[in-house]
Amino acid sequence: MSLTSTGIESVRAFELPCGIWADGRYVAEPKIALIKWHSNHSDKHHQIYVNGRYAGATVDSRQRQEIVQIPASPESPVRIEVFAVEPKYAHIDFSSDINIPYVPSNRVKIILLREQNLLIGATADIFFDNGTGEIDYGSALNEMPLRIWPSWLDKAGFAMAGFGLNDFGYDGAAAVGFAKGSFGNSMFGFDADTIEWISPSLPAGIYKFAVRITDPAGCLSISETRQVTVTPLAKPVEHLSIASFNKQTNQLVLKIT
Repeated sequence: MSLTSTGIESVRAFELPCGIWADGRYVAEPKIALIKWHSNHSDKHHQIYVNGRYAGATVDSRQRQEIVQIPASPESPVRIEVFAVEPKYAHIDFSSDINIPYVPSNRVKIILLREQNLLIGATADIFFDNGTGEIDYGSALNEMPLRIWPSWLDKAGFAMAGFGLNDFGYDGAAAVGFAKGSFGNSMFGFDADTIEWISPSLPAGIYKFAVRITDPAGCLSISETRQVTVTPLAKPVEHLSIASFNKQTNQLVLKIT
């Protein structure tokens, strides 16, 4: 990997207001932060990653600060990392090479492989057991059915395009593309793309989920997950201020919200 964190220290983040009112109040959305750091790498550029995702890069080897956007959700802490990188690689996103530690969450992500054998007009609905062990198929978690193929042009495969005119002799006017999706998991050796759905906030517990596919003829296909443990993180601090200070006892009281 071209990234290195050795020799980088004192990474600090300062939230920047988007605007300030006359009375001193400020606008905090969208959230942006000024990231500063110390680095021993005088011949390298630096990249900033927020929660494992590429957020920005320096333009020269002397720059030691950068403004990046950070998630606005207060549900979990924000992980900010700075890496040194060779100048010729500064524009490359190395997110896939970063080892992101597991962070408990009160949301569950369902990933559905969108294979070519799913019919045009098919929809998906997601259900769960609400911690009871018995999945309730009478009430879907998603507000509206998820369309597998929003347009017939999204679907590719045998006889759906000019026969054999795509790469490797396949049909595929709208295939996701070589190495652009889930490699080779679709029909005829195509890569398959995925549909991702994230649940609402859930209380701590053990849950099971199910995905039900309904085709235009009303035929159903159901797949259930294994048990998923949800462990919400403690809500991080949003604001820290001084509530009072007693000069006599030298006692400081902080207000955390």
